[in-house]
Amino acid sequence: MLRVLGRLTSINVRKVVWTLDELGIAYEREDWGKPIRDPNVPEFLRLNPNALVPVLIDGDFVLWESSAIMRYVAEGSPLIPADPRQCAVMEQWLAWQQTALGPTWGYAFLAYGRPTPGHDDPAQIAQSIARWTKKMAILDDELSDGRRFVVGDSLSLADIVLGVAVHRWFTTPFDKPALSAVERYYRSLKARPAAAPYLGGTTP
Repeated sequence: MLRVLGRLTSINVRKVVWTLDELGIAYEREDWGKPIRDPNVPEFLRLNPNALVPVLIDGDFVLWESSAIMRYVAEGSPLIPADPRQCAVMEQWLAWQQTALGPTWGYAFLAYGRPTPGHDDPAQIAQSIARWTKKMAILDDELSDGRRFVVGDSLSLADIVLGVAVHRWFTTPFDKPALSAVERYYRSLKARPAAAPYLGGTTP
């Protein structure tokens, strides 16, 4: 059976386990990652020298980095579009979430979503929120045509990474502009049974 090492409070772990749940793949998950279980120990570092979660163990095969894990477990499934252009667009949004959207929320999230000492500078909070809002407006514009999914007519890996990101946006407490398309998209994703454990709570 597959093993997933990582705590559910990690947004990257939630990407992976939601993917597995959508596919109906059995797995065991073990809590790793601060503050639950420090990964900076030889046992974990032999698996991932970066000391980060998630890590996937499939027999004697070990894989880290959430997007790589998602692609591995979803290979040959409908979560990866068969059409080359749709697949490329999926990859575009996977990369955008990780490299363009994700870095914007860091300071604001550590100020309001997971309050962390040293993240209380009003100017830096405001800058982070402004950057985050600008990127979320891009997603809102993309979804403004009313589509249910960001690529094609069915759920893809792109919707999973965007879904957990949108959940972080709505559950981090600060004043937000109305993004009606993103709100509709979020409601649609939350209605999926496999998504409920990862989008239904208050953990950002």
